[in-house]
Amino acid sequence: MPAADLPLLIDVVRMAGRVATSFVGKSARRWDKPGGAGPVTEADLAVNDMLKHQLLLARPDYGWLSEETEDGAKRLMHDRVFIVDPIDGTRSFTEGGDTWAHAIAVAERGQVTAAVVFLPLRDLLYTAALGGGAFLNGAPIAASPVTSFEQACILAAKPALLGTVWGSGACPPFKPAYRPSLAYRLGLVAQGSFDGMLTLRPSWEWDIAAGALIVAEAGGTITNQRGGALLFNNPDPRLDGVVAGGSAIQAALLDALL
Repeated sequence: MPAADLPLLIDVVRMAGRVATSFVGKSARRWDKPGGAGPVTEADLAVNDMLKHQLLLARPDYGWLSEETEDGAKRLMHDRVFIVDPIDGTRSFTEGGDTWAHAIAVAERGQVTAAVVFLPLRDLLYTAALGGGAFLNGAPIAASPVTSFEQACILAAKPALLGTVWGSGACPPFKPAYRPSLAYRLGLVAQGSFDGMLTLRPSWEWDIAAGALIVAEAGGTITNQRGGALLFNNPDPRLDGVVAGGSAIQAALLDALL
């Protein structure tokens, strides 16, 4: 049902943008999650509540997995599940930045079939449906054709640049860059603004699911850090890192990693 789900996701993600921007980032009440899981704000919870109500009202037979909802085994009984990050890049939001995003995906038996990533303060809407291509604000996008590290700009956090994670003992000679939202990083890779991205830490499904389909539909490749296919709605909703990019540079990144 990708064609039917995508318009729903587009409608509700724009609603999410209105809810989030009704809060002032720096003054929104915030607190830290237990176990060093990062910050959360009243805006995250308000967006989560709205999305859960609207999406499950429209699709009551779908399961639900969200960063801001206590997880349980019930979602595993559903063939289709919403995978949601109400605000990806909460630190950017609390600092008054504009690189935070809403990310919503539908996964069917492990495969993402419809996805949106929306940055309301930048008016950037990435969309994709399985087999239908990837788009930014309605225009088709395509991943980078770059083939060599010397020409490549890769989105990566500092731990992924350490020589200890690369087979040669040194980071390849690509130009590194960083953006705080994983969903936004994947959108940037899908549109070819950056040639690839990688994160080698365990990654929550809600950070990756929407962007994964958008990259793939833009002609890019995305896997875990060992080259394995990404499957979603797992009992433990964490992935073994993520490597994405235009197909040539993504393969080169995998080859260069330990």
